[in-house]
Amino acid sequence: MPRKIGELKDSNTLQAACKFYMNTPKFANLAGNTQRDYDKNLSAVCATVVQRGKLLGNVRLKDLRFANVTVAYDTWLADRGVRTANYYATCLSIVLNTAIRHEALMLNPVSLIQRSKSAPRKVRWTNDQVRAFLDTAYSQWQWRSIGLIVHMAFQWAQRVGDMRTLVWDTIDLDNGRLDLEQSKRRAEVHLPIQGGLVDMLKEQKKDFGFQPYVAPRVSPRAGMYSCYDMDEINSLVKDVVREAGLPLDSITAMDLRRTAITQMVEEGADIANIMQVSGHTNPQSVKPYLVNTFSGASNALSKRKDLI
Repeated sequence: MPRKIGELKDSNTLQAACKFYMNTPKFANLAGNTQRDYDKNLSAVCATVVQRGKLLGNVRLKDLRFANVTVAYDTWLADRGVRTANYYATCLSIVLNTAIRHEALMLNPVSLIQRSKSAPRKVRWTNDQVRAFLDTAYSQWQWRSIGLIVHMAFQWAQRVGDMRTLVWDTIDLDNGRLDLEQSKRRAEVHLPIQGGLVDMLKEQKKDFGFQPYVAPRVSPRAGMYSCYDMDEINSLVKDVVREAGLPLDSITAMDLRRTAITQMVEEGADIANIMQVSGHTNPQSVKPYLVNTFSGASNALSKRKDLI
């Protein structure tokens, strides 16, 4: 149950402020996956060593200074990279803004940080790489569900995180469709099940249809089947990539959605139709996928009628 307004005080530590935030109605309204991500990342934030060996989580709100969060941010940059450092900073900022609203803090020092900008990732899988990955993953039982997660993410241009938690209730194999509410912005997408994915899902249904998840861990834990967490997926994807002889240091599971959307762009799909697949609500959000490629240029030039 959410705590009462006014309970958070400036004498509380950052750790206590994080716990307070995670008892607010705003946090309760987040998707379960998002809640777990915030909990995990705020734990990492609080465990960061700042001045004189003190943990950031043990600093009282009234003693929290720009110098504290600067040291923490620089540590995150060095240890985890730009993307994670910025995500940690965002999670911390949300907690501190909550403290401000409850009059336990006057200023959010995270707002003063000049965040580093990460270069937009442009890596894409080739179709041959996807085939090699799936052939390798589906050839071994231990990688069966990992293969299916990658297969679905690529086929439907969806986030790997949504595929790992996908449940059978969202899939209609008889009519060949997926009805999914995306976790990030709650967008609803309705997608056809086509090609080889149909047979793989039918096979998976035979083996794992007795429990809710479409692609669970292939072995039960504590007597129950459960979905992989993202760290497991990233590690197992690397294992399959290595076994398949693919470039280990370049392609990742997160590149699959970008690859699929960019392919739709290259093939001349209408932006409005792409948004119905991707779940984007603003055409500007699709702009990063509008890359300049030879195939895309060839497709555009082929539509000219008066070539010399």
